Amino acid sequence: MFNTRHDRVAGLGNSEGSQRSLNLLYAIRTIQERTGRDLGATFLSGTTISNSLTELYLLFKYLRPKELERQEIRCFDAWAAIFAKKTTDYEFNVTNSIVAKERFRYFIKVPELAAFYNEITDYRTAQDVGVDRPEKNEILHNIPPTPQQEEFIQKLMEFAKSGDATILGRAPLSDTEEKAKMLIATDYAKKMALDMRMIDPNYSDDPNNKASHCAKMIAQYYHKYDAQKGTQFVFSDLGTYKPGEWNIYSEIKRKLIEDYGIPPHEIRFIQECKTERSRKAVIQAMNDGDVRVLFGSTSMLGTGVNAQRRAVAVHELECPWRPSDLEQREGRAIRAGNEIAKLYADNKVDVIIYAVEKSLDSYKFNLLHCKATFINQLKSGALGARTIDEGSMDEKNGMNFSEYMAILSGNTDLLDKAKLEKRIAALESERKSFNKGRGDSEFRLQTITHDIANNEAAIERMKADWERYDKVVQHDKDGNPINNLTIDTCNLSDEKNMGIHLQGLAQRTDTHGQYQRVGEVYGFPISIISERVLTDGVEKVQNRFVVEGNYKYKYNNGQLAMADTHAACMNFVNALEKIPGIIAQYEERTAKLKADVPILEGIMAKTWGKEDELKQLKSELAALDRKIAAELAPKHENKEDGEEVKREDSPHTVQTIDAPTPDTDNKKSMVAEPTTTYKEREPLSSRIIIGGCGVTPPGGFRAAGPKL
Repeated sequence: MFNTRHDRVAGLGNSEGSQRSLNLLYAIRTIQERTGRDLGATFLSGTTISNSLTELYLLFKYLRPKELERQEIRCFDAWAAIFAKKTTDYEFNVTNSIVAKERFRYFIKVPELAAFYNEITDYRTAQDVGVDRPEKNEILHNIPPTPQQEEFIQKLMEFAKSGDATILGRAPLSDTEEKAKMLIATDYAKKMALDMRMIDPNYSDDPNNKASHCAKMIAQYYHKYDAQKGTQFVFSDLGTYKPGEWNIYSEIKRKLIEDYGIPPHEIRFIQECKTERSRKAVIQAMNDGDVRVLFGSTSMLGTGVNAQRRAVAVHELECPWRPSDLEQREGRAIRAGNEIAKLYADNKVDVIIYAVEKSLDSYKFNLLHCKATFINQLKSGALGARTIDEGSMDEKNGMNFSEYMAILSGNTDLLDKAKLEKRIAALESERKSFNKGRGDSEFRLQTITHDIANNEAAIERMKADWERYDKVVQHDKDGNPINNLTIDTCNLSDEKNMGIHLQGLAQRTDTHGQYQRVGEVYGFPISIISERVLTDGVEKVQNRFVVEGNYKYKYNNGQLAMADTHAACMNFVNALEKIPGIIAQYEERTAKLKADVPILEGIMAKTWGKEDELKQLKSELAALDRKIAAELAPKHENKEDGEEVKREDSPHTVQTIDAPTPDTDNKKSMVAEPTTTYKEREPLSSRIIIGGCGVTPPGGFRAAGPKL
């Protein structure tokens, strides 16, 4: 549950919440209070954000309460004030008056929101983990409206304006329905686009309706993959199968049988499966190729169905409300284990989207794709845009009047806007990835350059140590270096006693982490250092020996051989003998680093080649936004004397000002400081526009020099 002062904002859902959610919140808070931190709970989901970024607030409320409090975000309104932007859409109410409808449509500071989200998220896609599954080949199948649909579209527009339900052939709206007029209008538009018989069974079958187009496409895929027994999914959340009633499922099946000769037993509806056993049997029949076409809704066929073995196509008759629903539908075929797609269809699955022109179909699909793109980019941290538009359409409130009217009238501006936003989002994500790669390369080059310089300096110093040692080292007749060890704390010269003495130092000395000289070999000082280590839970002192030149050299990691006195004494000469091998390792490492330099310099020299295209698209979007705003702006009419109040053409304009209602009791005159010049001596019917409404001040206008 959540409290908000935005009680008239559309799309926020039920603020009362549910008891299950409240129980979960109490459980998580109890765990968090025990640790005193935002820890103790893990959420697992494939669709953490299913529809809107407002859902993020609840994730933060569950999992990051202390961080929210640190940012002084103590309620939904505080979160929305930072990351969301409330917009106002205008529509007609049942009395034909213009009313404002608010919703959280735009989200701002999106990169910061994405960073906050990614602090608590480990996100992996199928590509990230290497899942072998087909690619999606999306096909938008445009269908011209039938004459019956054209006629009904005009009725829908009239209904949206007037609220007169009798236009649609139904009873007048009740008081409850009046408040949901646009939801009803949106629902009718969806049914109309699917099939006119969804509205009234008395409408006739049209050979160019959506059912006919879908049946034709299904038959084409059926015969194309007949040898492989390719299977197809058909999704629709409207007009689902009900025995004894007309529905879109049965209508398409009738056409497949009568027009294309497909056997009836190869076409099934998931709603026919009343038990889990029968459901599993149908799924198995799909995998075996005995059932070739399976109809279902998102809820019944969209999750938990592993019938992908022979899937070659997914047909979407209408658009669901949420991007996650679309993902669930397509995931029935775009799934690991699809053998036919991999072997016979270039590892691709066709997803056919059926859209009737002058309906909400295309706009709704594009809107969902845009939202899905933003959500995926947010999850992966690839967002380039700072502001995103989620659109003005939801399942509980329908669509705002202005955009509804624009789409049904055939205005493609909103559809073009959705396509532009989708392309811009893709380009901005691409640019961000390019800049990130270039930045990573720049940082890598700086690191490599620094490492090369350090390695070369180290090689020179080690070579100097080797030359110094090589000049003085003595060898026996077999060419082995002779031990030239002297110990500061004793005058021993025989190897055995020196070895015993060194082993005693290794066992009894404690230098407390400081290097302490114990002797030398061929002029190189030998030091011992004590380190504390845990062995079986007990802290012990461990001593290591080093030979000091320009660097400290070790043999056997500085540890003496405790069982062999000769090996213990030879430790230091052996450490010096390793210098050529260490130099070779540094030279090899440096050569590899140098080989990467021209590659990184080449990456840094590149520029992103689509900046002009992105600027052009943004310019087109801005121009389209201005055009849409002008087209959708509400027309204000003065009912008092029947003439429309307009702004005068430049340079003389009528200024719109916000002012309090005139005090008619005290007969106070209203004086405003205009920022524009008014036409002199031209009558204005004694009106001044205040807050967008025609109001006549008492006594009309009073001249006061340049003021009104």
